[in-house]
Amino acid sequence: MRKIVLAQINTLAGDIKGNAVKIKEYILRAKQDNAELIVFPELSLIGYPFGDIFIRHKSLIDRQLEELNDIKKETTGITALIGFAEPNKNEGQKPFFNSVAVIQDGKIINTVRKRLLPNYSEFNDYRYFEPSHEEQKVFEIDGEVYGIIVCEDSFNDKSFFQQNSIYEIDPIEQLMKQKPQTIINCSCSPSRNGKEFIKNTLFSSIAKKYGVNYIYVNQSGYADNLCFDGTSRIYNKDGILTARAKSFEEEYFLTENYKAEINPIPSGMDKKVAINDFSMDYQNDLERTYKTIVFAIKEYFSKNGFSKAVLGLSGGLDSSVCAVLLADALGKENVWGISMPSKITSGESKNDAKVLAENLGINFFEVPLADTIEKMKSMLNFSFDNIKTDKYDKPTTIENLQARLRATILWSISNEYKYMLPIATSDKSEAYIGYATVNGDMSGGFAPIADVTKTKLFALADYMNKNRENKNVIPQSVLIKPPGAELKINPETGKTVCAEEDNMPYEFLDEIIWFVENSGYGFNDLMHHTFLYEKKHSLTTEQKTEWINKFFWKSKCAVYKWHILPPSVITDIHSINSVEYHQPIISRVF
Repeated sequence: MRKIVLAQINTLAGDIKGNAVKIKEYILRAKQDNAELIVFPELSLIGYPFGDIFIRHKSLIDRQLEELNDIKKETTGITALIGFAEPNKNEGQKPFFNSVAVIQDGKIINTVRKRLLPNYSEFNDYRYFEPSHEEQKVFEIDGEVYGIIVCEDSFNDKSFFQQNSIYEIDPIEQLMKQKPQTIINCSCSPSRNGKEFIKNTLFSSIAKKYGVNYIYVNQSGYADNLCFDGTSRIYNKDGILTARAKSFEEEYFLTENYKAEINPIPSGMDKKVAINDFSMDYQNDLERTYKTIVFAIKEYFSKNGFSKAVLGLSGGLDSSVCAVLLADALGKENVWGISMPSKITSGESKNDAKVLAENLGINFFEVPLADTIEKMKSMLNFSFDNIKTDKYDKPTTIENLQARLRATILWSISNEYKYMLPIATSDKSEAYIGYATVNGDMSGGFAPIADVTKTKLFALADYMNKNRENKNVIPQSVLIKPPGAELKINPETGKTVCAEEDNMPYEFLDEIIWFVENSGYGFNDLMHHTFLYEKKHSLTTEQKTEWINKFFWKSKCAVYKWHILPPSVITDIHSINSVEYHQPIISRVF
């Protein structure tokens, strides 16, 4: 009976010792289970992503090789595949190879180097690694021939990707010349909307096409805006899924004869996403989005030494969703929600914040700001009277002052109490057009929903209300009222200005974002495009023109805010998160 362990570990970049200890523990456990082979993810010894730390801290490479030599001693009677950064001794080339060491009975019998280096989206492999030009080698265990590929090396099957193939070679096609019976993919693949469908269909297709078993081992964990879902698995020679590890968890996953439990994945995670067709039906991605963010919060806090969160509770959608996600990730006793009303904050909003906190069971109190704001206005007016230069016709000073005072309170609490981190509650729609205050509501140590658009956020709130053990924690009044920061009064109505009055309907805005990100639409493309909003509402050409112009103008002015967004987690197909998208602050795109 052939036993193989898929070591779906959670690593920490630069923690060579800690990663090595975990690898040794898994190897020891695999030996106790009489496993013949244990497979670790790509770059498992150094931790991924690792940025520039190995360029600046060169001693880490020596420590990595020392640990690799020490790990060899633990492999008597077993074969282990371990990802590491292999120093490249060839002058004039990148400093490392992205390699997998094949260690068998205390010796490295093979080293496989990655051939296809992704240099798009969140990936920056070519900054550090030299692509291998060597033919992949195979190895044997009791007559079974195994071939190894590293993550991206599996993503250039021309019959699968057709015109979307971006590399000249297909490493698997070349590997098959050596007739392996099983292909092993050591990977570090972050979770994104629609990505599971691609991986599942591609890996199944490769297994069936070549008549091989296909083993995929992916790391779990969160690092610098990226969430790795694990979900390691095996396909048999007919392309049928025969084993699947858990999603969003670290796991020692023992398989026998290429079979094991097929763990469920988040509902809808395996569905295809039509990237050229906007829809507000988010149902297929809500559970994955929820689990991605909750997992990211747990990871970010624990890996950085925090265990408690404090956030402003406005009684609005964004802060309500953030509070639920934080409570589910950290425990309700570790979350503090603070209502900080000004004199224009509605009674309904104050009540909604209180009811949410009570429903959720988190810590809650109120800090009124009205008196402080008045004192600050007096101080500021004195300053303004002494500055002799042009003023804005409609300054936003007092609006931003409210948001910044709230942030000051949250950061002060964080400074006063151990292990406490303040939370930024801005969503993706607001971030795109800069509808958030620098050093105000977009200030914090972590931004849970910065890659979730407003229309999707409404759907996520409804999903959590229906699917958590403690249901309906977000008051219905929060879900039906128009979103708004309650920072200014409309003189015509006497009511606080809602966000859509200042900007445009979120349904329209989110569709613009979708087509800009996924189809590269510019002004003319959007003007000729028929929006879902237009199918439901009467919309003049003049109004449509105004909104599209407003989007491009506001997003241009917001680019500098994108650069200072707190750490978050990418969940969408594309993002303005700086890990993925780099737009110069000084730029013009329309």
